[in-house]
Formats: sequence, structure tokens, C-alpha cells
Amino acid sequence: MSILVVSLTGYSWAAVEGFLEGVVVVDVLSEGAGGDQPADGSRDILLVGMDSRTDAKGNPLPQEMLRKLRAGVADGELNTDTLILLHIPNDGSKAVALSMPRDSYVEIPGYGQHKINSAYGRAKTTKERELRDAGVTDPQQIDVQSNEAGAKSLIATVETLTGRTIDNYASVNLLGFYEITQAIGGVDVCLKNAVSDSYSGADFAAGQQTISGAEALAFVRQRHGLPRGDIDRVVRQQVFMAGLARKVISAGTLANPQKFRNLKTAIENSVVLNEGWDIIDFANQMSDLTGGQIEFHTIPVGSIGLDTPDGSAVEVDPWQVQQFIEGLSGSVDDQKPAETDKAGNAKITVTVLNAAGVTGMAGDVSERLAQAGFATGQVGNAAARDATVVRHAPGETDAARRVASALEGPAHIEVDPTLAAGTVTAVLGADFPPPGQDASAAGGGTQSGGQPAAQNEAPPQPQQQGEQPKNDTITADGVTCVN
Repeated sequence: MSILVVSLTGYSWAAVEGFLEGVVVVDVLSEGAGGDQPADGSRDILLVGMDSRTDAKGNPLPQEMLRKLRAGVADGELNTDTLILLHIPNDGSKAVALSMPRDSYVEIPGYGQHKINSAYGRAKTTKERELRDAGVTDPQQIDVQSNEAGAKSLIATVETLTGRTIDNYASVNLLGFYEITQAIGGVDVCLKNAVSDSYSGADFAAGQQTISGAEALAFVRQRHGLPRGDIDRVVRQQVFMAGLARKVISAGTLANPQKFRNLKTAIENSVVLNEGWDIIDFANQMSDLTGGQIEFHTIPVGSIGLDTPDGSAVEVDPWQVQQFIEGLSGSVDDQKPAETDKAGNAKITVTVLNAAGVTGMAGDVSERLAQAGFATGQVGNAAARDATVVRHAPGETDAARRVASALEGPAHIEVDPTLAAGTVTAVLGADFPPPGQDASAAGGGTQSGGQPAAQNEAPPQPQQQGEQPKNDTITADGVTCVN
């Protein structure tokens, strides 16, 4: 994935002109996304690692290769075990890569609450069934269309969680990881302690070492035997990608014709990009990036042993995730705060619905949004709900982010296909107004049952289980030792 983002720099553009001619492309982004210039100037790229036992063109991997990869027997589900949101600000001066643990328990649009790594597989399975029921028998057609449905579902899920609009999409499968790491001559990593894991095949000494191929795949897949399980696996993936970027940036890897040819073949076999992405032009724009300007972080999480109908999961709060992303990347975008940009807000019509039972809340909030420049939509009531949600039309996450920011409180952001372009619906739940904000300022001080509305009451803290990620910054400068 790092190769797609930064590795084409420093090499003859004439030589890379046909570099991606054989790469599979898919139409998975909202209308207007995926072009050369994202709407807000900054670029958000979803990077995905698939556990697929096929290549990018749908061909099954040979048994000999599966044995090398220690892929095991497929369980019938196609999961996305690595998810990284890469944010690049307007000036292209840095890149922030944000990892999302595969077991994060999130809202999957159309499917409810589940682990994030199942979003792709659920939609793919649904589409396969629809196509077969419609009489489609061509396996390739079913594979192409169902994979596109899976990618669209995953993108919508990540947008709902992060509040960002995905501008580009890239995925790589198990075979690609194996071949790409071999093509560049391996990556330097460092372990605090020796490990031996029969599940992933990870068998490494402590200290710094260079790994590639099946060893590299085992390094990023191990979770058994690590102090923090999947959280430590996320950190492994981060330091590996940092090492990958460092190797290509510093060593002039692509200046070697044989390595270049091997890399080209590996990417054609395993990488999928969104349709319309001019990766060569993008890499040229990113040519000033160096190792220290690529940072890796993990989203904030609560319990890492959350009990759910899907088994143990990782607890995440979309509001906290979105605030964390703003803290990492919002300041470098050099944009006006959304709630003070009245000219931009005026293009958004906001309907406010009261689902908290606090008398007058919706009207007062609508007035406050009008003062921030938003056009006034309908004001009314909705069925009671616990969490505040801001719903937006497809491809208009930025509009929802503006409204959520103006609300100054916890708000889940999700897409609503029924909404017209330029419209947003804010549904105020029982968690609104946020702790510390005077309830009367948001519409009165009593609930519909006549009881005093809770004010200044601290929200319940999630149960902590296990050591939490510290969100220490990892960059491509130097080799970081990890669990």
C-alpha cells in the first residue's frame, strides 16, 4: 500500500508511464469522488488488506502458494483484516495513516452493529445471492459485481465511523503482500522479544531483522501470543508499512530494472484501485514526502474485550474517533472551522428532530444552526433513541461533519440514501446536550415525562479490559521495536 502512495517518486516518469496498465480498477466511490481534486482539498484514501485466497482477477491461488502463505482453509467469509485511512492535507506536506482494528464494533449501513472487518463480506454475500436469484450464472460477473458491492459497503462503514469522505480506494490480497515484499528486497523490522506462533507461522528472534515473502505475511498477521492481541497486530502492520515506505524512499528501490519489473507484476496480480484514480499524477504530487512526514496512529478504543452477539470485539465511539482525526489532521488542513464558515453552511439545509424528549430542544437547536449560517429545514419529533445521529446524502459526509461540529456534542454520522443532495437530518438523542452544556440552551430543562433533564452528568465510561493502545506516533524515520 505504501508503494502505491509514495514509491513512484524519484524514478523516471517515462519508465512508469505504463506501470499500472494491468491493475484491476473498480467503480466503488460516490459520484464525484475519486478524481484528481477532492472537494475539500485534502485527500482521504482507504487502504485495505484482504484475506482473499484468489488474485485480483478472481483466479484461485495454487495450493502450493497457499501452503507458503499458511493461509489455511477459507471459512467462506471474505474479511478485511487490515484497514487504514490515509489522510493527506491540502499542501501534501505530510501523511497521517490511521489504523482501525479489524474487530472494531461499528454501524454497518444496512446491516446494523457488527465487526468492521465483516462489512465487505456481508455486502458481497448479499449481492451474490441477489445476482443468482436474478438468473445470473457467469461466475466472473458475479465475482466482479459482488466485490464492488463489498467495497462500497466497507467504504460507507468507514465514512460513518470516521466522518471523512473517501476519495480513493486501494486493496491488496495475501498474494500481493507476499510478492511485493519480495520484489523490493524485504523490510527492516524490530521485535522487543522473540516470538513463535503456530497459527500465523511467525517465528522470529528478538531485535532488528529483514523479512519478506511468507515471513513478512506472518509478521503482520500474528495476534496469538501478543500482549494486546489485535491491537499489537495493528502496531505490527504500522511499523511494517513505515519500513516499506522507508525502504523505497531511501534506497531508490525502483531504480533497479529487475525489481521494478517484479514489483509491476506483483501489483497487477494483487492490487485493486478505484476507477479514475491517476496514481502516477498523485505520486508526483506526493514527491516531497519523506520518512518523517508519514505518521501512523491507531483510532482510540474502549474495551478490547467487548461482549457482543458477534463474539468479543473492540469498542469504539465514532464521536471520539472523529475528534481524534480532527486533532491529528484538521489543523494541518488550514481550513476555517466548519461552524464559522457561513458561506459554506448556507448551502446545507438542516432538518432537526427531537428524539430525546426534552421540550423545545429541536426548535432551539435549529435556531442555533441558523445562526451558524445553515438553511433551516423541518423541525419536529422522532422516535426516542439514545444516541444523537447526523444523517447525510450519499457522498456528502463533509456536510454532516459541519453540522456535527456546530452541534458541539457527540453525534454519529451516517449516510441516508433517501436524503436529497444538500440536505442533512440531525436527530437529537438522549445523549444531547453533551455533558457540561446547559440543557436549557439546547431547548429547555424538562423531559417529556416531567422529570428534570440531567445536566452536567458525566457519561458512563466504557469498561476497560486489557491494555489500551497508547497512540504513540510511528513514522518511517528509523526502525521502531514492537511487541
